[in-house]
Amino acid sequence: MKKTIFLATALSAAWMLSSCGGGNNPQNEKPVDSAQDINETVKPVDNQSSAFAVKAANGSMMEVEMGKLAQEKAQNPRVKAFATMMVNDHSKANEELKALASGKGITLPAELSTETKDHIDKLSKKTGKDFDKDYISMMVDDHDKDVKEFEKASNDVTDADLKSWASKTLPTLKAHQDSARAIKDGLKK
Repeated sequence: MKKTIFLATALSAAWMLSSCGGGNNPQNEKPVDSAQDINETVKPVDNQSSAFAVKAANGSMMEVEMGKLAQEKAQNPRVKAFATMMVNDHSKANEELKALASGKGITLPAELSTETKDHIDKLSKKTGKDFDKDYISMMVDDHDKDVKEFEKASNDVTDADLKSWASKTLPTLKAHQDSARAIKDGLKK
């Protein structure tokens, strides 16, 4: 009961602070940091577990948004197919993570980080083969990082449910990593 009241108070305070800040709202500038700050205050799970959940949510939202962009802008059919896979698989992962986080009281970012939005904006200005190459290159780099983070989480995260989710999601990320690398190699030819 005390935890619920504390959570409601913390969320209410976060909402009031966000509504008072006007256009200079730090929560809008750094939604990932804001979500993590709430988790550190409320402590629904340990900091390592909540930090992983927040980072995974932001990364998965990015994959979906970049995938949607690539579905529209990509020229190469393999790149378009990969983008569709990103939207489908990461939308599913997002829903699973949201349900898991909700059940534990973990606050996830409601929107992408400013840095990620800038990254997508920069990519959106590309066209044709340049878009395809840059998108796939980003996907290789991103999935290299994701695989490392999910491997670490599946071994080190304290929360058993998040650890299980990371382990269950890892094979899909590895398949994405392999596909992105193969497409990137094919675009070089």
